Amino acid sequence: MPKNDERLIAAGIYVISFFTAFLGPLIIWLLKKDNSSYIEYHGREYMNFFISYTVYGIVSGILVILLVGVFMLWAIGILAVVFTIVGALKAFEGQEYRIPFIFRLL
Repeated sequence: MPKNDERLIAAGIYVISFFTAFLGPLIIWLLKKDNSSYIEYHGREYMNFFISYTVYGIVSGILVILLVGVFMLWAIGILAVVFTIVGALKAFEGQEYRIPFIFRLL
């Protein structure tokens, strides 16, 4: 079980993403990843999540021309919020959460 401060920092990666989508979580992850494998896991998972959903958003933006992209943008937005909240809760509970539908590049 990770320590309380590790759980708070890992959950903070997800929570701060609502205010700064990329820069805040990246800074936390880069500063703390060498101190804890738990924080490193959640930071890497969030960065993979961000990269994947950015790609999904770009593809959906292109598909707006065909009107299918409008529905896809709504679905991607809702899923991004839900998975971010679930990730924060799981990180705070001390669990390693694998976000579905993402590319594991990092």
